[in-house]
Formats: sequence, C-alpha cells, structure tokens
Amino acid sequence: MKTIRFLSLALAGTALFYLSSCKKETSTSGVSTPDQISQSAISLQAVAVGTVDNGTTASSADSIYVLHICEPHHRRDTIAFTSLPATALDYLNTNYAGYTSLKAFVIKDSSGTVKGYVAIINFNGNPVGVRFDANGAFVKVLEQREGRDLDGKGWHAGGCFGNRDGQNRDTIALTQLPDSVTAWFAANAASDTLVKAFKQHNGEILVISRNNGAFATVFTSGGSFLKREEFHPAKGHAIPVPEAQLPAGVTGYITTTYPGAVIKMAFSIQDNNNPGGFLVFIDANNTKYALVFDAAGNFLKVIPVR
Repeated sequence: MKTIRFLSLALAGTALFYLSSCKKETSTSGVSTPDQISQSAISLQAVAVGTVDNGTTASSADSIYVLHICEPHHRRDTIAFTSLPATALDYLNTNYAGYTSLKAFVIKDSSGTVKGYVAIINFNGNPVGVRFDANGAFVKVLEQREGRDLDGKGWHAGGCFGNRDGQNRDTIALTQLPDSVTAWFAANAASDTLVKAFKQHNGEILVISRNNGAFATVFTSGGSFLKREEFHPAKGHAIPVPEAQLPAGVTGYITTTYPGAVIKMAFSIQDNNNPGGFLVFIDANNTKYALVFDAAGNFLKVIPVR
C-alpha cells in the first residue's frame, strides 16, 4: 500500500488540490513550492476555496494534505457531493452541522466494484476528510499533515499539528485565562470546576470543565463566548483520569479511527464509585471531538466540539 496526498489546502492562500486518480505520476501541477509534495506524487488539480484563518502569516504558511492509504489496484474518481450514499450524508449532517462541502470521491477496485467513499468538508474553518465504506458507514477521519511533514513524523514544533508530540504546547494555565472568560463562567456557570484549557491554532480558547458531567466551552481569541457543549455519557460524576489508565479499547479505537489524534483530557464517569463509562476529548487535525465509551471501553458515540 502507498500513502496518497488526497487534498491540499493552502493555509494562508486559496488553493484546494485534489486527487484525480491513484496512479503515481511525476506532475505536480497546482503546487508552487518543491517541499509541498514529492516529485513522485500524484497529479493534482487546483480549485479555489478561500482563506483559512489559522493564525499564521503568509511567509510561514504551508499547505495541509489529507492522507489516505491507496490499496493496490484501487482508483478514486471525483463525484458530486450529493452522490455520496444517504448514510454518509446523514452522518455528516448529524456530526458536522453547518459544514461546507468541498469534494467527494468514490473508491473502486480494478473490476469497478465500489469499495468506499471519501468526503472532504470544511467544518468551523478547518478541512476534515472522512472515509466511509461502500455502504456509506463511517470508517475514520483521515489524518492531515503540513507539506513539509509529508514524508517525516507528521508534525513539527510550531506547526499547526505541533501538539502531536504530547507536550501539550497548546495548554493554557487556568490562571492565565482572559478576564472575560473567567467573568463568563462566574456569571453563567459558577458551579463549574474548570479542569483544563487549550488554545486552538486559530486562537480560539477551549475550556473543559465539570459539574455532575463534563462541559466544553469555546471562546474567541479575545475571550468572547462562542458555544458550550454539555456531555452526560452516563449517570454519575466526571472524574479526570490519565491517558495511561484508559482501557485498551478506548485508546485502540482512537488510534485506528482518528490517526494522528492527541488525547487532550479524559474522564471516568463514576456512580457511587462504580465506573459508568469514559469521556475522552481529542484533537484530530485541529478539530476537537468528545468520544463516549462504555465502562468496558466500547465506543458509543462521538460529539464534534469545534
């Protein structure tokens, strides 16, 4: 199998590049710099999609690529977004409310049998690539990398995926939250216990808190309220737990279904000291998700946060 660059989105520019097939070629049409894609990569076609606000300057911007494994003798063909199976469209509408469609592909084997689909969307200003099976059932969220990291470890310090090293460079000390954020909690959620805060690559602030359940509250870079999600995966109290104490089924699901994702915060839901399930916040390609598991570590549902 070989890894294919499925999509390239210029972070400070306007170019969206997508695959025309799975065949290896030497053309790099639509790519402006040598480090954005290797010379043995796929022929690309450019489509303008607008500017992505990620907090970088034009001089330091790079392109983002959505990666996908190309099975032997498989090919991908562009299709109308509305040609995706109804199951896939329902999944996107349910889990990525308000998304903008960018591109869709059907994956076929050498005999023409459909093997799956890929949808590329824009969700809250970030590209998201989603893989579905032949029936339109969700399979995984595809990993993204900046162009300079395509053939390396997948991230670099200071890049938009720099938190993949597990050092939590995006963590904000609770004592360093803007006054407007702490004032919002005092006025609107005074009984919350603030647990952890992060700064998104676009500057937005995400605060995780608990109060007979867990909450994710999002603010602009200036501290203005944007949205709040409440999570009650099971009856009981949300108790923070380290990643090392999560069941193997939880970490295995995340590794398989969200390649390149980083666990930001995890809770065990306790009812009279009996485990009722797990709630895990992850960052997958600059989109935050809350994943809900039962007490045995079996996946139950996902809730995209921002």
